Formats: sequence, structure tokens, C-alpha cells
Amino acid sequence: MDAKSRNLLEIHFAVFLFGLAGLFGKVVELSALMIVFGRVFFASIFLGGVLLYRKQKIKLDQYKDYVYMLLMGCLLATHWVTFFQSIQMSTVAIGLLTFSTFPVFVTFLEPYFFKEKIKPADMAVAGIAFLGIMLVVPRFELDNHITKGALWGIVSGFTYALLSMLNRRYAKDYSGIVVAFYEQLISVIVLLPFFLVQQPVVKINDLLLLFVLGIIFTGIAHSLFINGLQNIKTQTAGIISCLEPVYGIIFAAFLLHELPTAREMMGGSIILGTVLYSTIKSKK
Repeated sequence: MDAKSRNLLEIHFAVFLFGLAGLFGKVVELSALMIVFGRVFFASIFLGGVLLYRKQKIKLDQYKDYVYMLLMGCLLATHWVTFFQSIQMSTVAIGLLTFSTFPVFVTFLEPYFFKEKIKPADMAVAGIAFLGIMLVVPRFELDNHITKGALWGIVSGFTYALLSMLNRRYAKDYSGIVVAFYEQLISVIVLLPFFLVQQPVVKINDLLLLFVLGIIFTGIAHSLFINGLQNIKTQTAGIISCLEPVYGIIFAAFLLHELPTAREMMGGSIILGTVLYSTIKSKK
């Protein structure tokens, strides 16, 4: 197998793992905050170990970079907490599909971050994505758990869009693993006070699941994705990433018996269609 084929396989496997990560929100008997704390705790240890093993430079070049890493770590913690909160309040399908709107947010954020103009086509895409969300959510009532889950998912998508903008800014200066390590470590520090206040009773089974989530579905998956970008275009990786909710929904149906309704499938198809369009368009 040549290097390009291996890298392509790595990205596909990483996206597969990312898609399954959402299922942990249903099987781990802890709050969304505590799930994320366990996830970033084990992931930061793994990534730190990889950096030490490679003897890779961890120190940042400028003081302001530490400030931005702090912001990025806070955004990552918020993104994952709202993501798991969405899944716990609704379904894996709702959480994954509403989170998947993040490329649409990116189309609006990129002009602000990189001094570009918003095009009418971007407005149209956002409107179509919103139509997809309306189909996914049966009725917009704040006391409805599906509606609440969808709103948390949208917040998760928005915060991830912000994070991706900052990641794009620092990808030129630092390796992906270094950035990921700082984001995970800062997330641990940010969530530690909540852990100390809640003092959750963690069962052995939940601890093992968090270990697997942090090491395999976060640390290893992230490393595989970054490594795969060596010979694979970002556009190609972005398109492959559209499979993430598909994997999650399929396995949620088989393992958790969460079967998406026809309305959810129709809305999800519209959302994923806009995501695919935004991904391809943003790379042109």
C-alpha cells in the first residue's frame, strides 16, 4: 500500500471513530460535563505521551499564543459539553445532525475572520440548512426535549466553527498534535472545578468507557486524522468527514435501537447536503 492510500485509509478510519464517539453520551451514566472531563483527561495524557515519545517541541513561540490556546481549550470544552448534552436530551441522530451544521457557520465566520464578503449563495445555503433543522425537530417548543437537544447541537456546531477558525490560524505555526494537546489539557483545567464540585460517583464500567473514549475515539482518532492529511487534500478530508453523522446514526440504530424517523432522515439529508456543498465551496 502506497503512502497516499494509507493516509486515505487513516482519515476514513478516524472519521468512523469520530462518528461513534457520540454513542458514549448514551451509554456512560454520567452528566455531559463529566463525560467530557473524562474524555479530555485521558486524551491529554495520551497526546502528551506521544509528544514526549517523539521528543517534539511543546513550548509555544509567543506569550499571546498561550492566550489563544486558552481560548481554544475553552471553546473545545464548550463544544463537547453541548454536543453530549444534545445527545443526552434527544437522540444520537439529532445531536450529530445539528452539530453537522458547523460548516454553514464557517461560511459566515470566514468573511469576518479573513476579511471576505458574504455572498448571496451563502445566505441561501444557511436558509436551506435551517429548513433541514426544522424537519429534524418535530416542533419548536422549549419544553420539548428534542427541541432542547437540537438547540444544544446547534450551539455545539457554532462553537466548533469558531474553534476551526482558530485552528486554521495556528495550523501554519504548530503541528496539529501540539495544538490538540493544548486544547485537551486546557479543557481538563477548565472542567476540573466542575468535577470537584459535583464529585460524581464513577462506576468502573463508566471509567473504562471514558478511557476508551479518550484514548481510542479521541487521541488515536485525532492523531490518525492529522497524519492522514500528509498526502490527502483538506477538501477530500472535509468531504469524508460528512460521513461522521452517517456512521453515528447507523450504529445508534443497531446498538441503541434509536431508529431515525422519515422526517429526521429527510431533514438530515438536507443538512448533510448543505454541509457537503459548503465544504466543497469553501475549498475552491
